[in-house]
Amino acid sequence: MTETPSFARLSEDFLVAPQITVADIAGLKAAGVALIINNRPDGEEPGQPKAADIEAAAAAEGVSYAAIPVGRTGVTAKHLDDFDAATADGGLTLAFCRSGMRSTIVRAMAKARAGAEIDALVAEAAGAGYDIAGQRPLLEAARDG
Repeated sequence: MTETPSFARLSEDFLVAPQITVADIAGLKAAGVALIINNRPDGEEPGQPKAADIEAAAAAEGVSYAAIPVGRTGVTAKHLDDFDAATADGGLTLAFCRSGMRSTIVRAMAKARAGAEIDALVAEAAGAGYDIAGQRPLLEAARDG
């Protein structure tokens, strides 16, 4: 039996996690995940699974996959556009990066841009174990366009 990887729930339909592996995909599907978003660039650290391998494993399990890598340049409007496009169909989504923090920030910025209350986004992240209070200026900038 495949174990479900560790993740944090930001909302009823959105989970974040640290780096996942190919072996995690079946457990994610069993947990109801319909979409995996990879917010981690390839080669960020030695031994990190390749995005193409995770994408292939997701495809083999019938789970949608979107690569939206966020590197040192930070989150851009294109990242948010890609996030919105990837999540447009709904369904349970799991986003991952090295620790889950970048994925949490990308989602919060996309939600802020769509008009969500920043205090609520910060509280939601805190409830999942991610302190994004220091990202308020980014969230405000995303909201204000």
